[in-house]
Formats: sequence, C-alpha cells, structure tokens
Amino acid sequence: MDIKIIDKAKTFMYKNARLLDRRRFEYFFEGGSKEAVISALAAYQNPDGGFGNSLEPDIRCPHSQPIATEVALLIMDEIGYYDQDIIRGIVNYLRSITVETGGFPVTLPVLHEYPHAPWWSNHKELIANINPTGRMMGLLLKQQVVNDFYNEEWFQQSLRFVWSYMEEKHPEEYHDGVQWITFLEHVPDRQRAEIIINSKLDPALSKSETIERDPNAEGYTHKVLDWAPSRESYAAKFISESEFDVHLSHLLNGQMEDGGWPINWPEISPGVGLEWRGFITVDRLKTLKSFGLL
Repeated sequence: MDIKIIDKAKTFMYKNARLLDRRRFEYFFEGGSKEAVISALAAYQNPDGGFGNSLEPDIRCPHSQPIATEVALLIMDEIGYYDQDIIRGIVNYLRSITVETGGFPVTLPVLHEYPHAPWWSNHKELIANINPTGRMMGLLLKQQVVNDFYNEEWFQQSLRFVWSYMEEKHPEEYHDGVQWITFLEHVPDRQRAEIIINSKLDPALSKSETIERDPNAEGYTHKVLDWAPSRESYAAKFISESEFDVHLSHLLNGQMEDGGWPINWPEISPGVGLEWRGFITVDRLKTLKSFGLL
C-alpha cells in the first residue's frame, strides 16, 4: 500500500504540481535537498524582500503580500532551513509594511489589481491583523533569527500588538487559532504565554465545535488532521487516538484516482486548483508519514 500511495502521488506531482511543490515532494520522499527547495522558493521573492508571484495560489498578484510572505516562512520552517539571505529580505519587507500600531495587514491594496479569490476582497484597510502577524512573529522567534532586529521598533511594536490582541480577544476559527498557537509556543516570555494558553487557547481548543471531528463533514472545514498534522502538533493533546485513527483512515481513502488529494474550497481557475492540490498533496503525505502510515 505504501508504494502504491507514493507512486500514485508521484505521478500526480510530476504531471500537475509546480516546481516548488515537486521540490518539497522530492525532499520529503525521494532524498531531495533542502537547498533545492530554497532555490525554488527564492524565485517567488521580490526585490523588496517580500513574497508574491502567486506563492499563495489564490492571490495571483506578482507584488509582495503579507500572506505570501507567511507562506515562505512556513515552507522554510517545514524543512528546517531558514536561508539567511531570504530572511534578511523578509525582515526588510516586514519593516516596510508594519502599521503604526505594530503588526501587519492581511493584504495590500495592489492585490485588487489582479485575479484573486473572493475572500481576499474583504481586506481593504491597512490595519494590523493577527492573521498573519501572530504566526510570522512566532516563526521568526522559533528559529531565533531575530537577534539582529529584535530590539528594532517595528519588531517590538508588533510584539506589543500580538500581546495586546491576545489579552483582549479569544481564539476563534482555524485561521485565527494557528496564529495563536505558533506565537504562544515560541515567544520567549513563557510566564505571560502560559497565562494566555491556560485561560484562552486551551479552553478554545477544548470546545467541541472548534476542531471538526466528523471526517465526512463537507464544505470549508478544518478537521482533526488540519489542526494536528502530526502527533507533535500542539492541538494533538485535544484529540483522542480513536479520532486520529478515524481521520487517518479517511485521509488514506481520500487520495484521488489521479494520485493527488482534493481541496475543500472553490478553485478560482483549473490551474490554481492544481497548484493548490500539489501543495496539499505534499502536506497529506507528510501527515501519513508522521503517523507511521508511509
């Protein structure tokens, strides 16, 4: 079964996926190198240091966008390789888009000059948002790449923004929750983080409606293996072994005839749908491997 799953996925990836996701597939499943992933990722970086060029497939804007830059950090994090040249560019970009309150907006207005998924049209104001500020700050702190700029005003302002947000608000849906998790896992002030974890984050994750437990739930839902793609994931402690078993079985059965996994949101074009499926297919295979099923 393992060989069949991988072989089918390989066929799908090489027929349909973009170079970056083929390099990710090669790294995780064919002995590929981290350097090859970084080389493919670097092609999406702009002269201002930010990332665009449809790195986030639903945003077709070539210009740098905060969400695309978050994706770049996530890809470097998944392979455990934070390229310093790329990081310096990202820091320059984040420095330039930090708003007065600290933090970063979800999108920049130039996005609206290019095709994009309709849900990105909701973000037209240049105000800080926990998504993507929380996770980007958490990933920079996690990799301890902040020594050169930790005390810069933009970074300290953004730290204050995230702390203030989390002390005033409560975690809501998935895209909000992952921002809280990444930041609170890696911010150095552990005493302050634990207070928020115990009073807000953990109670939110404990609610039955936060993590979708039904593997057959339709529509744009975030299920057990989205919140906890590995047993090391923070949210895993809120999920039982029997729930993991059910969702892993469903994931195994979810591989499509062409070898890839589907997405559960509307595609804005057939090409964009395939770009997403290539990205998601690597993620699904990583999950199966993490749980010992590959």
